Amino acid sequence: MTTQPVPPQDGGTRAVPPHVRAGLRTRLRAFAGTSVALALLVAVTAALAAAYPRAVDRYGDAGLRRAVEQALPDQTTVQVQVPLPWMDTVKETEAALRVGPLTAARAEVLATAKEPLVPDPAQSSYGVRTTVALEAPDPWLPRPAGLPAQLVLAAQQDLASHARLSAGRLPRTTGAPVTAATAQVEAAVTVDTARKLDIRVGSVIHIPGSARAPLAVRVTGIVVPRVPEGAYWSALPVLRTPVLSRRPDRLPTDVHWLGGLLLAPDAGPALLGTPGRPDRYWHVAPDVATLRGHDLDRLASAVAALESGPGVQRLRAVVDEGLAAQTNLDEVLADHARLRSGIGPLLLLAAVGTGSLAVIVLAMAGGVAADRRRAELALLRARGASLPGLAVRLLAETAVVAVPAGALGLTAALLVLPGARTAPAVAAALAVTLLACVAFPLRAVVAHRTVRMHDGREDLTAARPSRRRTVAELTVLVIASGAVVVLRRQGSGSTGLVAAAPLLTGVVAALLLARLHPLPLRALSRATTRMRGLVVPLSLAQVARAPGFAVLPLLALLSALTTAAFGGSVLAGVTAARDQAALLEVGADGRIETITGELPRTLPDRVRRLPGVRDMTEASVTYDAKPAQSTQPVPLAGVAPDAYAHLSRHTSLGPFDAASLGQADAGTTGGADRPLPALASPRVAEEYGTGPYSVLLPDGTSVTVRIVLVRDRTPAVFGDDFLIVDRAGLPRGAAPTTTLLLTGDALNGRALRSAADGTAAAVRLRTEERTRHVDSPLQSGAERLYGAAVAAGAGYAVLALVLTVLRTAPERGALLARLRTMGMTRSQGRRLLILTALPQAFLAAAGGVLTGWGGIHLLSPGVDVTTIALASPSGLEGAVLRTDPLSLAVPALTVLLLAIAVPAGQAWWVSRRGSVRELRLGDS
Repeated sequence: MTTQPVPPQDGGTRAVPPHVRAGLRTRLRAFAGTSVALALLVAVTAALAAAYPRAVDRYGDAGLRRAVEQALPDQTTVQVQVPLPWMDTVKETEAALRVGPLTAARAEVLATAKEPLVPDPAQSSYGVRTTVALEAPDPWLPRPAGLPAQLVLAAQQDLASHARLSAGRLPRTTGAPVTAATAQVEAAVTVDTARKLDIRVGSVIHIPGSARAPLAVRVTGIVVPRVPEGAYWSALPVLRTPVLSRRPDRLPTDVHWLGGLLLAPDAGPALLGTPGRPDRYWHVAPDVATLRGHDLDRLASAVAALESGPGVQRLRAVVDEGLAAQTNLDEVLADHARLRSGIGPLLLLAAVGTGSLAVIVLAMAGGVAADRRRAELALLRARGASLPGLAVRLLAETAVVAVPAGALGLTAALLVLPGARTAPAVAAALAVTLLACVAFPLRAVVAHRTVRMHDGREDLTAARPSRRRTVAELTVLVIASGAVVVLRRQGSGSTGLVAAAPLLTGVVAALLLARLHPLPLRALSRATTRMRGLVVPLSLAQVARAPGFAVLPLLALLSALTTAAFGGSVLAGVTAARDQAALLEVGADGRIETITGELPRTLPDRVRRLPGVRDMTEASVTYDAKPAQSTQPVPLAGVAPDAYAHLSRHTSLGPFDAASLGQADAGTTGGADRPLPALASPRVAEEYGTGPYSVLLPDGTSVTVRIVLVRDRTPAVFGDDFLIVDRAGLPRGAAPTTTLLLTGDALNGRALRSAADGTAAAVRLRTEERTRHVDSPLQSGAERLYGAAVAAGAGYAVLALVLTVLRTAPERGALLARLRTMGMTRSQGRRLLILTALPQAFLAAAGGVLTGWGGIHLLSPGVDVTTIALASPSGLEGAVLRTDPLSLAVPALTVLLLAIAVPAGQAWWVSRRGSVRELRLGDS
């Protein structure tokens, strides 16, 4: 008599029967290899799924912080200020400017800022300052143009914590409290202010008074800012570093020094005795470390509330009715939002493609497991097992493996990518784990919903698609066509369905290839019926008799190859756009140019001998040439036609025939009777006509030109206005060498700058300009994610092929063993397995290459990668997708190589194990 499990008496869940636990352990031991493979697949896929949202969050956070850090603190701080209060007496006004009320108001201001706008108390400065710069009449202060220096006075709080003494001591007040009538106060200056304004410890600066004697400010200390780039010092940068300033109504040369004096913290009332119109101020500096990219909209709302919304209304009620707030942080956030909105849809394209591949491969893994256990499950159904019971049993077997693997993948993603939101990563890993758990049971339930012991043959060449399949395929075709049309017309950021356009292109190609797949097989089968050999006809017959499961593997392979090709085209488009933008900004691989005077006569020879310089073109560029019928200057470049034409062809910037710019009489100055042939931009040709007309040069001479060529771009001159003529036709002395255009693959910037040292020339390299276009972590992050998408697409393509091969591995092994008993040699068996697996792999690889190439050209008009490629606007009108041969060829070749390697390895393994043992395994 067997012992039955005793149900719990406390109302809990029922205990798991021992035979069920034993059955799970037996299944895991029997299918140990399959369980390990499934665990590895789930762990890697869950890690990738969880890593994507965390990587996007990290790049978004870093991009937002970089944008705020790159903007100056005087732009990103919220500047709250209050003008002089209306009081009945001067004492009441002085009381409002003392430390106590200022500190209390500061607490209210910082408390009004709401998350996610978190203030940085250490860098949020406050105090009293003059809003009008005051002239210091002291003659010992420097006067660059004979004008007296102007100073801003500020009693900024907490100076001791943000500066260290270089000389003297910090300012302080002694005796009675400072009032508007105080005759002398103490101040400190920064080392930059002291150096540029010749201020020393003990210097006395006299500030004009308002209806009183001048205010004497004695400098008691020189300080060094601890964090000079921080908001405490940079929200009012004049307090840290003096600058040369000019009044708008004066000449450009009429400049004066504008600096700052740091009074004692409680010396604010003394500013009432000056005409400087003192204000109370509180600067709210955002804590950059707390900024999060996904909170961008809420952050903009918080800034708006503090600047002009409920926040400032509350402060007016609590602090002062005249309080006002202003900041440019909202503009910084808006610029970053535009960058984010341009990159987001492109990232969604990569996420949809790679995520769909993961779903397909997980479904394939469930299908392989169901096919490998088809006989076992059919026997269980024949012995009375119900579909729900069978599904629960298979779900438990799969969950025991998939759930720990999914948890392991999630943990790896959380550890590798810290500092991002956890909820999206958990949801993504949970979705992968759930799909892995249900794929096998669902496939088994669908396959065994009817009890039967033997399945009929489903030969691939004889099977006919059902009407339901035809309708489904036509539906997919219509959806894909709509997505592609919308993408081409409206761009990648229009709808969510558009993000699936590259994937749907691969799906349609897979469905088409699945329908056309039997046609070449039939033709080859007929062609090989009379062949004398055994291997080729037998392999084709084996392929033709394979069950009609080709849609899902082909779908996985083509989708994977298409996704890899699309990701590679994005990266290639980004690289090409940066190269082209850098070329438009430099004009060649390198550029040495001066805009004042001319280059030394010996410089071209020195540069030409430098390593890495392959060719050099000299040009005389002036930006002040004026056509006779206009007062607007037009850039004019004098060049040697042959060398410049070669450079134009090399850079593809307005290539032309050198003979078109040549003169009939070489070396003759262009005059009214012999106008110089000129190459012009479209705008110059349209505005001034083709001529001939006279052009006035900066030295007073003139030359007559006639436009014979029109080009949009040219290497020597940037912009949309230019004239290019033969340098030999310009008047003598009017065409000095001002520009050297260099070509070479390995130009050395340090050597070029060393050669140009001592001149007024600027050196620019194409490679250096290219690196400046990667300005935000959002851009570099998007590139890395697309690189990961390419790698994932190639990896899933390989995995799809492996699953396809493994699906029929037992049948192929048994077939090979039987044929070996009939006398087939090892080499024939190896060729048989390779030829059996090769047709589908070859069609998938060829179809993937063609689909990827066609999809790139089909989707290119709707995908603009300018936002990823370029950090700032440039002369490049748009960056489009570019076909990347590596991302097309490498995954396809990998598929073909694996299609040969896996069957060859299986043939070798079967030959080692022996035919009898393989037949027993195949019959079990």
